[in-house]
Amino acid sequence: MRPAVVAALLSASLLGLGAAPGGSPPPLPARMADTGGGSQLITAVAARAGSTSGTLTWWERRNGQWAKAGSAAARFGAKGLVEGAARRQGTNTTPTGLYDLPYAFGIKGAPDGTTYRYRVVRKNSWWCQDNDSRFYNRWVEPRPADCRAGESERLISYATQYAYAFVIGFNYDKPVRGRGAGIFLHVNGRGATAGCVSVSADAMRRILRWAAPSKKPHIAVGTTGGGTAITRY
Repeated sequence: MRPAVVAALLSASLLGLGAAPGGSPPPLPARMADTGGGSQLITAVAARAGSTSGTLTWWERRNGQWAKAGSAAARFGAKGLVEGAARRQGTNTTPTGLYDLPYAFGIKGAPDGTTYRYRVVRKNSWWCQDNDSRFYNRWVEPRPADCRAGESERLISYATQYAYAFVIGFNYDKPVRGRGAGIFLHVNGRGATAGCVSVSADAMRRILRWAAPSKKPHIAVGTTGGGTAITRY
């Protein structure tokens, strides 16, 4: 998790600084200080910190150049976006920053062509969000006694959203209690999310077929301006 290094998601950069006179600005990944070190990248960009929608684009580096591989409309938290390091659990905000994608999962089976690690949701699959549990911000199966059901998500209960999903590595490697748990890239529900990033089911299937573990894809979440702390990175 690197919430403070998405430098090229600066407002000015997205508006085209660094472009040749009269020319088009370089692709967004080419303007970023850090893309995670791989040759695949997903960017999830909103207009401002208070936005609940934006655009998700997936990119691939080919012959030293970043090229767009696809894009889709995206949804963010019901309360907008906030700098990852400052986020608090239960605030319905999407954390900005650069994160890895530990693995994919879903209630449905992996789409044909998926090579990413994919975990199928079962009836006793839970995501522990209990701050008092030793399994905080982890998949548990079955749910352990110290992970209260009322403080966790039973994954199979979200048939639409978790048909297909990626775990976003926010607060994942060394979880900070109270910062937040269960931040995913998943299928759209009825509206804004509780802090995740969501796209259509078709987009999720396309991303799952495209993502290659050997290319070390990451996801960068940010804004083009409007008050989010990412404009200071």
